[in-house]
Amino acid sequence: MRLKVTHRTEYNYDQPVRYGLQRLRLWPASGPAQTMLTWTLRIEGAREEVRFLDQFGNDTRLLSVDGDPHTISILAEGEVETNDVSGVSGLHRGFAPLWLFQHETPLTAPGPAIRDLVAGVGEGDEVGRLHSLMALIAERIVYEPGTTDTRTTAEQALVKGAGVCQDHAHVFAAGARLLGFPARYVSGYLMMNDRVEQVATHAWAEANVAGLGWVGFDAANCISPDERYVRVAVGRDYREAMPISGILIGRAEEQLAVHITVEQ
Repeated sequence: MRLKVTHRTEYNYDQPVRYGLQRLRLWPASGPAQTMLTWTLRIEGAREEVRFLDQFGNDTRLLSVDGDPHTISILAEGEVETNDVSGVSGLHRGFAPLWLFQHETPLTAPGPAIRDLVAGVGEGDEVGRLHSLMALIAERIVYEPGTTDTRTTAEQALVKGAGVCQDHAHVFAAGARLLGFPARYVSGYLMMNDRVEQVATHAWAEANVAGLGWVGFDAANCISPDERYVRVAVGRDYREAMPISGILIGRAEEQLAVHITVEQ
């Protein structure tokens, strides 16, 4: 399936910015599940200082901004040919060793609720147990935008019983690690069946299974990723894979607008 993605992010400030630094992870790579056909990244109101592959293999750009203008616009768009590989994205690659993905992070540290959830995973083969974990998460966390934010931990989301795809991915990563699997967070895009315009990027999780490599699980939709998914960046949690992050020095008030379309 050929997917076209347009992702525009615009920051508006009420006064000149004293200094700001932004990190972008908005450039998808080709792999077993997808082939990047065309992709462009247009930046207005900021300067690209450096680009590199981070420790997880993500294409990363650092931008700086100071003074005028009062608007920063970032447009990522292109076309990607995707394949349905039943969620299997391939063997582990990158600078980070596989054992690093067995370590918890502040956002994915398991508490009593997650340990109790994992206790409900039955016996069976490795992939079957991971599907069971995904199903339990889908049952316990209702998809409900606005109930959590980017600081919400996996344990908090599970206790609340509501959240968004970021929370489903964090709980899955925490649970998979308790089961003995290296696990990671994936950020990207999902073509919805009922709409083109979307309010945010998508997220899911992957666990590393011996003999298969990384296998994806989208607990928010209770499926393994198929040809409707475009992967962009990975990390141990949202903070390590988020599309745009940064710091701002000064008193300028920021207003953010995001516009995303994903279509066949």
